[in-house]
Amino acid sequence: MWIALKHACRWTVTGVIIVLAGCAVGPDYRRPSMPEAKSFAPQPLPQATVGTAGADGETQRFVASMDIPGQWWALFHCVPLNALLDDALAHNADVDAAHAALQVAWENVYAQRATYFPAVTAGVNPTRQDVAKDVATSAASGSSLYSLTTAQVSVSYSPDLWGGNRRELESLVAQAQAQRFQVEATYLTLTSNLVNAAIEEASLRGQLDATHRMVELQTHVLDTVKRQYVLGDVSEAAVAAQVATLEQSRAALPPLEKQLVQQRDLIAALAGRTPDRPVAVTFTLDDLHLPSELPLSMPAQLLEQRPDVRAAEEALHAASANVGVAIANRLPNIQIDATFGRSSEKASRLFAGEAGFWNLAGNVTQSLFDGGALKHKQRAAEAAYREASAQYRSTVISAMQNVADALHAIHADAEGMAAAERAEDAAARSLDIARRQWALGDISESSLLTAEVTWQQTNLALVQARAARYSDTVALFQSLGGGWWNRRDTVAQFSTQTK
Repeated sequence: MWIALKHACRWTVTGVIIVLAGCAVGPDYRRPSMPEAKSFAPQPLPQATVGTAGADGETQRFVASMDIPGQWWALFHCVPLNALLDDALAHNADVDAAHAALQVAWENVYAQRATYFPAVTAGVNPTRQDVAKDVATSAASGSSLYSLTTAQVSVSYSPDLWGGNRRELESLVAQAQAQRFQVEATYLTLTSNLVNAAIEEASLRGQLDATHRMVELQTHVLDTVKRQYVLGDVSEAAVAAQVATLEQSRAALPPLEKQLVQQRDLIAALAGRTPDRPVAVTFTLDDLHLPSELPLSMPAQLLEQRPDVRAAEEALHAASANVGVAIANRLPNIQIDATFGRSSEKASRLFAGEAGFWNLAGNVTQSLFDGGALKHKQRAAEAAYREASAQYRSTVISAMQNVADALHAIHADAEGMAAAERAEDAAARSLDIARRQWALGDISESSLLTAEVTWQQTNLALVQARAARYSDTVALFQSLGGGWWNRRDTVAQFSTQTK
């Protein structure tokens, strides 16, 4: 009867330990619910932009759920740009740092997995000791001077009764996944910045060309006005006004040249180069081609595509697991230690005779008073979870705002492009009329040159409008996540990281 009762108690305790080992305290993570938004504007946006017949005046259509290629910049059909991006991705220091941080995160995961197993240590301890003769014992054959060699193996194990280790591992895995999306965010930021830098360089070159032509034409106008002044046809005030106009145009050149040099430095830096090693390729707007079809993801898709949203979600997951860690730290902890070894006065007899020894010990600890430290750590973990939840919601709203801004900008750019082309057409017609009138002697040369300056000013505005269409197209690709899920180089790497 007593033996049966003892076995029943033993199996009951064992069963309780197994049940406890299979659970983990704290909240089980659940993905946040999808936003209720169905579109990016109160009213449906047009499915296509307006188009014009001029350069970069193509109509851009929005294709719902269109997949984004991993190398989305290839849609601009610019071979030098593709080569520059490949070079930058291979040599940019931020990309290398992000990959190193990702490895750090996964190595921490692997280190935490080791807590699932017992810690085993081995040691050999040879000693030579001289003790007082009055306390010499038979352990040293009655001699005060003796040698002792001890070899032992120690095993230590803490059962994860409350799932604290598992919650810690869960948190670290979530942090590693967050770092994975930080890598993708680094790629997306780099590629977007580099494409925008190339577009800005092309825009600046176009603006410089138009400004140089204006300065040249205005110089001719000034020469004509000066001749007319000598002949008494115009006043000195007219000469002064034309000088002011010319110098105003000349004053626009140094800022444009400064921006161009700085843009070239930026491109070199993004490509992992120092300023004394600039990239060889240069860019003009004619080198680029505006994509005629643009992706339009739904808000629910956006949450899966944006690296920053995915990283924020993994941070929320990690914060949820940390609550479980804090709760587990407040519960009793069991430590099991075992030592096996042999000890002898002679190393040659270490594994002979009666030299063996062992011990087995169990230790249960429970914090009784810690000044409220563990309680407040749990509350801090719960507050951190609420913080991560709020940050996730903020990230989602910002992501949807980015897409909405890009969509509105693309439509506005197309309208602006159409207006700039109409202005350029009108100025060109005015210039053509002025040329015919000048040929017939109906207007002066200065009037003709003024019409040419006006035409060049509209060309300057047209260059800026063309560049805006490219920049905001880049902004749309960036706001939609940049197609990182189609980048096979990093997907393969991440799949091996998790093994």
